[in-house]
Amino acid sequence: MIKQMILAALAACALATSAWAAAPLSGPLTIVVGYPPGGSSDRIARLVAERLKDRVGVSVIVENKTGAGGRISAQLVRNADTNQNVLLLGNPAVMVVAPLVYADPGYDAQRDFKPVSLVSSYKFALAVSADSPMKDMKALRAWLKEHPDRFTVGVPATGSLPHFFALMLGGEIGQQAEVVGYRGSAPLVSELVGGILPQAIDTLDTLLPQHQGGRVRILATSGTEREAELADVPTFREAGIDLAADGWNAFFAPAAMPQDKVERLARDIAVVMRDPAMQKAVRAINLEPISADAAQTAQALAAYRKQWEPVVRESGFKATQ
Repeated sequence: MIKQMILAALAACALATSAWAAAPLSGPLTIVVGYPPGGSSDRIARLVAERLKDRVGVSVIVENKTGAGGRISAQLVRNADTNQNVLLLGNPAVMVVAPLVYADPGYDAQRDFKPVSLVSSYKFALAVSADSPMKDMKALRAWLKEHPDRFTVGVPATGSLPHFFALMLGGEIGQQAEVVGYRGSAPLVSELVGGILPQAIDTLDTLLPQHQGGRVRILATSGTEREAELADVPTFREAGIDLAADGWNAFFAPAAMPQDKVERLARDIAVVMRDPAMQKAVRAINLEPISADAAQTAQALAAYRKQWEPVVRESGFKATQ
């Protein structure tokens, strides 16, 4: 779905003039990220900020407001006033999952925000330790058929997209997944590498460096096509499992922001994301760049919610504050 979104966005953007520019904003622009420095959300935000300042004519500041799985950052941006130049770097965990699994996440994802621009997408991967006897998905499925109560899957957090992807995978292969949530990717990868955890699902940008370093073995990825860096690793569909999914990073404005400013920021960010140097930088952190305006972003996010909401609801998972 995201790939089709990219192609449609590029075609539409080709009709727009990249020379378009407006007067500078009235003050600095703040990008709020709900995760610590160094992660993929933080890195994509900083890549955009560095290049966006020349488009908007003011400084662009990235602020990391961590806590509550990203919900604190959303609450902060939700309460911004009309004249404040602030954007939220959001992802599915904050904008799709949290409103479904928390009784009160502290915001209404669709009422309190305006979609501005999708900027990147990412895939998921299933991995085992490098010492695991499971060399491919065929071997893993054969083993699980003989041990149907042993499908234990680690994920970086309960309630995360990898959590629900693990449930989807279990449904597709006829196994009940026992999902083990960790406090982030670092402890998850540590126990996977050490052989304490039999298998894990996380974002590809997290697991790929570990695979390339020979510490884990990726068995399958969630895209519709093989990854260029993993020519010998099949997609789930190629492995005979009808499953494909991805995640995304997108900018959101508070509902109070005037629509003309939302449209202007969306165009500026789209221009930044079309730059070949920017696309190369995004791919270097194992994300796929996207250039999209506000309308295209809203359309893509609606389709994304349609894909994931039934999965989350049917899981019955509810989180506590």
